[in-house]
Amino acid sequence: MPNKYVFYNNLPVAPLKLAALESCRGLAKLVNDHIVSFRRRDMEELLRRKADLNYRGYDVDSYLLDLKCPRFGSGEAKAVINESVRGADVYAMVDVTNFSLSYSLCGYMNHMSPDDHYQDLKRVIGATVATAHRVNVIMPFLYEGRQHKRSKRESLDCAMALEELVKMGVENIITFDAHDPRVQNAIPLSGFDNFMPTYQFVKTLFEHDNSLQIDKDHLMIVSPDEGAMDRAVYLANNLSVDMGMFYKRRDYSRVVNGRNPIVAHEFLGSSVEGKTVIIIDDMISSGESMLDTARDLKDRKADKVIVCCTFGLFTNGLEKFDEFYEKGYIDYVITTNLNYRPPELLTKEWYLEADMSKYLAAIINCLNHDVTIGSTLSQTERIQKLLQKQQADGYEYYQIIK
Repeated sequence: MPNKYVFYNNLPVAPLKLAALESCRGLAKLVNDHIVSFRRRDMEELLRRKADLNYRGYDVDSYLLDLKCPRFGSGEAKAVINESVRGADVYAMVDVTNFSLSYSLCGYMNHMSPDDHYQDLKRVIGATVATAHRVNVIMPFLYEGRQHKRSKRESLDCAMALEELVKMGVENIITFDAHDPRVQNAIPLSGFDNFMPTYQFVKTLFEHDNSLQIDKDHLMIVSPDEGAMDRAVYLANNLSVDMGMFYKRRDYSRVVNGRNPIVAHEFLGSSVEGKTVIIIDDMISSGESMLDTARDLKDRKADKVIVCCTFGLFTNGLEKFDEFYEKGYIDYVITTNLNYRPPELLTKEWYLEADMSKYLAAIINCLNHDVTIGSTLSQTERIQKLLQKQQADGYEYYQIIK
C-alpha cells in the first residue's frame, strides 16, 4: 500500500533534530525509530525520482540530538549541546510530569518537579535557538495547563509560560489533550497544536477486546464532568452511540488539598444497565472522582466500565485502583505513553497502554516537511476505517495504518 508519509513534492524545511530531555528519552527513542523507518522506506522511491537525499537529510541513523543538562551541587544547571544545530529544525521534547528523576541539592536528593523540567526546556532552547533554523517544543502534558483561568487574584502560569517560550524564539508548540485549549489565546500569532489520542484509545480497546458490540444498545460514552464533554461528544458521534454526563456537586465553603471537595456525582443520561461504558477524560490525577464515577456506574448495573485518560498521573498511588478492580468497579484503565508511567503500573492486570509514538512521529514528519497535518492524520477517518474493519470481521491484528 502507498506510504502516506512520503512527501514527493516537499523538501524538509531543514535537517531534523530531536532534542529530547532526559524526562522523555524513552518516548523520543520510539519516535525516532518510527521516523527513521518512514524515511528508510521512502529511500527507494525518492531515489527513483532522483531526489537529493543528502539535502533531504534522510540518510541518517538517528535524529536524536546529543545533549545533557548537568547540575551543580547547589542545584543550578545548564544545557550542553554536543553537536552542531546550525540550520536545523529542532524539536525539543519534555515530559514535565516525570517525577522519577532526581538530583543532588546541597547533599539532599531532590525529585524533579514540573518547574525543574520547564527550566531545563528553556535551557535547551537557549542553547539552540541562536543558530537553529527553527525551534519547536513538544510538551505532551502542557506545563501548568490545569491553571488555565483566573477566578480571583492568582497567577496564570500556563499563559505566562507560553508567552515566555514564544519570546525566546519558539515557533511551534505541540501538546496533547490540553486541559483547556483556549489557553492558546495567550499566543494568538504563534503556532499551537493540540492533538487528541481518541483513535489510539479505540485501537487499543479493539485490540484488547474484539467482542465489543458498537451500537446504542450495548455501548455508551460517559463524561465524568462538564469539562470533558467535548471529548465524550466527539467519541460518541464517531461510534454512533449515546453519551451521558456526571456533574460534580462541590462544597465551595471548604478547600481540601487545594480544591473544593466533591459532595456528590449526579448523572445525566439514559440507562446504562447491561451496557459497556467508556469514561473518557484528559487525566487521572489522584483518581478519586474517576473511581467514584466508575462505582456509581456499576451501581447502576453497567456491564463493563472502561476508563480512557490521556495522562495517567496516579498522584495518590495505585492501591485504590487495585481495590476497585478487585471489587469489580472497573474493568480496565487505558492511558497513553505520553507521560512517565511507574514500572509498577505496567504490571497491573487492569492497565492498558495506548502507544502514541507513531502518531507523534508522523506529526513531526509532517511539520518538518511543512505539509498540512489535518488530511494526513485525520482521527475521524482513521476511527471510521477501524470501525468498518471491526464490524466486518472482528478485530484481528490491525493492518489499517502502517
